[in-house]
Amino acid sequence: MKRLLLFLYFITTVGQAQTYLTETGNVNFLSKAALNEFNGVSDQLQGLIDLDQNLLDFYLDLNTLKTGIGLRDKHMRDNYLETEEFPFAEFTGKMNSVPMLSIGSKSPVTAIGTFKIHGVEREIEVKGTVNKNEKGELELEAEFDLLLSDFSIPIPKLVFYELAENQKVTIKATLTPKMK
Repeated sequence: MKRLLLFLYFITTVGQAQTYLTETGNVNFLSKAALNEFNGVSDQLQGLIDLDQNLLDFYLDLNTLKTGIGLRDKHMRDNYLETEEFPFAEFTGKMNSVPMLSIGSKSPVTAIGTFKIHGVEREIEVKGTVNKNEKGELELEAEFDLLLSDFSIPIPKLVFYELAENQKVTIKATLTPKMK
């Protein structure tokens, strides 16, 4: 019985894909200003985690973000994010250490990499967790703060009390294995 369990463990952890992909990850940003609080969401985060290469690569079409108010969405895209010129937010980085993942394990991870939005690139640190579920997929949850001024995204004085300088960004994605 012990040999059978060891064999089953071996075939479920060795020889499987080490690259995982998503096209339907969820991104949520929270803008919590003095007079107004709102979220922007998209379920179209795309990206990959390659454990062999220790590579994280994610991007989001900013035109897919929705705040629940169409006029605010239009102003966000046209006046602040300028999505005609800068349509994507992108992150490429590496984990400080690649976690050893087994089914049901939830591992804390920290990634360091380049985040690009509004034509500006900056190195950021992103903290999160990765969990390998029973289907062999990776469940990623991560969070980071984004200062609009760091990326040359203006906050007009007229909406200063309605739009926060600091945006809290949360990511949740299920990544499926890509067979090599």
